[in-house]
Amino acid sequence: MTEPAGRSSKATTIRKLTIGKTELRLVQQGDRFYGLINGKREVDGDEPDEVWRLLMDGRDPAAPRYLGFDGAKKLFLHYYPNGFHTDSFSERGYKVRASSKLRQTVPVEDAAVGTGFGESVLSAFRDTDLLHPIEKSRAQDVLRGSNSDPFIQAAARFTLDDNPRQALRDMDRALHKHEAAKWTIVTYLPFLWRPDRHMFLKPEATKDFAERTGQAFKEIYDPALDFSVYVSLLNLADKTGAEIADLNPRDNIDIQSFIWVVSGAYDGENPRP
Repeated sequence: MTEPAGRSSKATTIRKLTIGKTELRLVQQGDRFYGLINGKREVDGDEPDEVWRLLMDGRDPAAPRYLGFDGAKKLFLHYYPNGFHTDSFSERGYKVRASSKLRQTVPVEDAAVGTGFGESVLSAFRDTDLLHPIEKSRAQDVLRGSNSDPFIQAAARFTLDDNPRQALRDMDRALHKHEAAKWTIVTYLPFLWRPDRHMFLKPEATKDFAERTGQAFKEIYDPALDFSVYVSLLNLADKTGAEIADLNPRDNIDIQSFIWVVSGAYDGENPRP
């Protein structure tokens, strides 16, 4: 359905945003407003700003996998009844240890301008199971090759918000010839260096979580290293943190762990890549 039908007045596009392969449009027809994703009507209402917000943040609650954030919290607490703040919460400790080790051995400010950190950074990639073994192998090729310093410097600049769009492009360039220009690899170091600010992107799990909680990230996501995708990821993390504030998440390590648990990783489904 490319435009709302059934009204005598002409439908007019009043706002449009293209992110990767996804086009979001706000359309007015008469006194009604409609939000479309790639030509398919998803939401409607009387107030344009509210329809646009729902288009960006909300998805159809009738979708078969929809849980909403209340349902997501219930699912998380099924596996971790005491929430984040308990020794039984197994998703946090090893990530905190990896973060602490990276920050001690390769301070982000030094990495942004220094050289020769390849082996220490490779050790950080090996310290968790966040990446698939093939991704770790490709990271090793990068970190033991001529693009090691350019990649690490760009990752550090990205972490420090030093022209992050250009830093992302520089990471892409350094990783491309190794077939390593993947969201998992480019977000891993910023996440460990600054888990208070940055987020790790596990694409399939994160898209699944967005579908379950009714967020637009699934439609906005693109495997190409487009900065708009990362902004959408941070928005999803912020939204999730606000919705589960009563569980007192400490940082994006807790938020990423929540996303992983809710995404289906714990309920007998196929493993998320």
